[in-house]
Amino acid sequence: QVQLVESGGGLVQAGGSLRLSCAASGSISSLDDVGWYRQAPGKERELVARIDRWGRINYADSVKGRFAISKDNAKNTIFLQMNSLEPEDTAVYYCNRKRYYGGDYWGKGTLVTVSS
Repeated sequence: QVQLVESGGGLVQAGGSLRLSCAASGSISSLDDVGWYRQAPGKERELVARIDRWGRINYADSVKGRFAISKDNAKNTIFLQMNSLEPEDTAVYYCNRKRYYGGDYWGKGTLVTVSS
């Protein structure tokens, strides 16, 4: 089993920054694929950013140049630095981990609200 706990969400004005964290525990590996997704009200969950087991990173077009994903394997934590936030970034942000040895796990989410 894997447990994922997100933190760092909150209310911020447009143009501001937030840093999300996702701490993992349980049966995890540095070979896991990790990422952030988000779900805005009335919309489907969408990919924000991912790091695969080879360290390759991909971002949604809407966040390129503004968001940065990173991970600290020693601390079993992944981060999402979000800069130049826009009201359209308002959503619940979810941490995801696809285990190298099988299993797809989600955190409970953290709410990010960007005011205009």
